[in-house]
Amino acid sequence: MPFTILDVPMNPHPAVATVLVSTATDYAARLRVALGLAGGEPLPPDPRSAAALWADSGAMALTGLVDGPPLACPAPLAACAQGAWRVLAALSDGALDPDFAAHRLLGERAACAGLVRNGAISAGGACRLLAVRDGTLALNLPREDDWRLLPAWLETEVAGWEGIAAAIAGRELGPLLERARLLGLAAAPLAGAPSRAAPWYRCEARGAPRGLDAPRAPLVLDLGVLWAAPLCASLLGMLGARVLKVEGERRPDGARFGPADFFDLLNGGKESVLLDLRSAAGRACLHRLLERADIVVESARPRALEQMGIHAADLVRAGAGKTWIAITGYGRRAPMRDWVAYGDDAGVAAGLSALLRAASAQTVFCADAVADPLTGLHAAALAWQAWCSGRGGLFDVSLHAVAAHCAALRAEPDAASDVTAVVAPVARPVSVRAAPPGTDTARVLHEFGCGR
Repeated sequence: MPFTILDVPMNPHPAVATVLVSTATDYAARLRVALGLAGGEPLPPDPRSAAALWADSGAMALTGLVDGPPLACPAPLAACAQGAWRVLAALSDGALDPDFAAHRLLGERAACAGLVRNGAISAGGACRLLAVRDGTLALNLPREDDWRLLPAWLETEVAGWEGIAAAIAGRELGPLLERARLLGLAAAPLAGAPSRAAPWYRCEARGAPRGLDAPRAPLVLDLGVLWAAPLCASLLGMLGARVLKVEGERRPDGARFGPADFFDLLNGGKESVLLDLRSAAGRACLHRLLERADIVVESARPRALEQMGIHAADLVRAGAGKTWIAITGYGRRAPMRDWVAYGDDAGVAAGLSALLRAASAQTVFCADAVADPLTGLHAAALAWQAWCSGRGGLFDVSLHAVAAHCAALRAEPDAASDVTAVVAPVARPVSVRAAPPGTDTARVLHEFGCGR
């Protein structure tokens, strides 16, 4: 293992002025510092430029107008993805191949769903960039419930996206955002990229350290949905962790209703537990599993867990070395803790669409929900480093913070000559199918002394 396992910093390195990232190795070195890793031999160099990785990732093919050419991204997003993987692989004690093409995870959902670039409409179709009086708004409506909230948001009835665009064209951005966030809609401004790469995680609480004398595989509780959190938990499973995927009977992971291969890639190999979280018995079982877990990965707004009597900081402080990865749209601090976000709108808020507009004069989305896979990779490296150090902690990781951190970096400007071809999105072959909902519920609850 090329790194000395130290403690994950309570406060990662401070924001620094924009820097150039030429390769994935450059970014891996930066990430190593942010995670408190020190010593050891340098990582083997990755000769591919950030621009070449972007072209090969499938993400470039997903960026641009539907009838226009694919666009280069000024930020080294694919190099960030590959660099995060290389740090994770270095921590894996040989379990992961450092040369695995992790940058192609950026296009994996699109490959499974047959998505293509679509300009100001997200590749998945649920998010759009809409003009308002004083700027541009990204509005994401992936659920039927979101559409039912539109009359309350706009204080008028609207029909389809054309009606929404007409209704907001003359309105100001600020009030639209405030009201959307109050109602729980995913809305974001088209913001400029930050000029400094701020930290992408924050440690909120810690308990006593865990002894490292008897190495063992951790028990991971995956409460996440959709992409970032399940990807994080899946990567931990690849490192040897036992992963329990816990879903609510009435609100299972919405990704189950999307492309089956993509769901399998994120959830194959996990044990499936289904609980009635509206019942006292179901919540008691969840509490029991949370107490026993070594690592918790979740993507709920803090309020949702607190309403069930679950307080992450208390559980972390009570468990020696317990690691809790809380993935949200904008972080756990008020008022952002209650804002809803998905990968596409979080990327717009982080400045990725503004970067593309400045470079190409086109107002378009960057890849497909790119904040999700970037966050999943970073969160997995953070979780495994925390586990290996024995210190653990409650870690606040948001889609916006990770995307903004990466958006503040710049790809080497003269590296575009290394790009020989733009590759279409590709997905890994599915090796293990995800278990049907609740397959392992009875056995797991019996094992951990839970009644139903």
